[in-house]
Amino acid sequence: MGRQNPADWNKRFRISLVENDTHVSIGSVRFTKINGIFIGAGIIIAFILLIYCLIAFTPLRSTIPGYPDAHSKEVAVANAIRIDSLETIITKWNLYAENLSRVLSGDQTISIDSIVSTNRTKYLSVKSREELSRRDSLLRETVQQEEQFGVSGTRRNLPVEGMHFFSPIKGVVTQGFDMALHPAVDITAPSGSVVSAVFDGVVIYTGWDEGKGNVIIIQHPDNVISVYGHNQKLLKKLGESVKAGTSIALVGNTGSLTTGDHLHLELWSEGLPMDPTKLISF
Repeated sequence: MGRQNPADWNKRFRISLVENDTHVSIGSVRFTKINGIFIGAGIIIAFILLIYCLIAFTPLRSTIPGYPDAHSKEVAVANAIRIDSLETIITKWNLYAENLSRVLSGDQTISIDSIVSTNRTKYLSVKSREELSRRDSLLRETVQQEEQFGVSGTRRNLPVEGMHFFSPIKGVVTQGFDMALHPAVDITAPSGSVVSAVFDGVVIYTGWDEGKGNVIIIQHPDNVISVYGHNQKLLKKLGESVKAGTSIALVGNTGSLTTGDHLHLELWSEGLPMDPTKLISF
């Protein structure tokens, strides 16, 4: 391919606008080959910038396949909140499992702060299978020795129906027990009313729940657990022993799943929810 003559770049060209009938020149544009290249490149760049601005700063961007719209962003935010809630629930169950293991083995219970700081539990990650087996054997041996001399004070071997539960508060049941939808009862009472423990036990959890607000959980004999939610203030600390009728909290309206001042009470036996109205007179 031959080299172009430099003089060709300086040749002038003209584009004229002529009326068809009268052949009168309306206007004309003169330019060289170099000017034409720059003008053409400028027009292409301006066109690309115009298309970019239309797509980036107008609702047209939502027409691009795969571009997240408002609904997709809303779903993403909801999923992030749901994941955070699930992580909180898992942390609380890890704390419950750790404290239950410590209560059974005679160790001191721990607070939720230590679980959050390490993001794991000793119950799940530190204790070996051999250590758990050894502690279980020692516990069984201790219980057998106590029962041999009739001094065991923790195993009653009584059915739940034979246990005398103390009423945690006097009030009106506004929402009853439902095994699937509401495994608890809600008892309305004035704000600040004293909430009492339903039976002797050990506090295995005190903390905040997004739905139930300030919550306190007590472990009772014979694998019975009581849960008290929406409290204004908690009066007992983790690991404290309580007697039936002991003041443990004040009635409040905390948490997102509440419509007024009331006590949310749950009773669990062997991992299954029980109807408190069949065991307690409110």
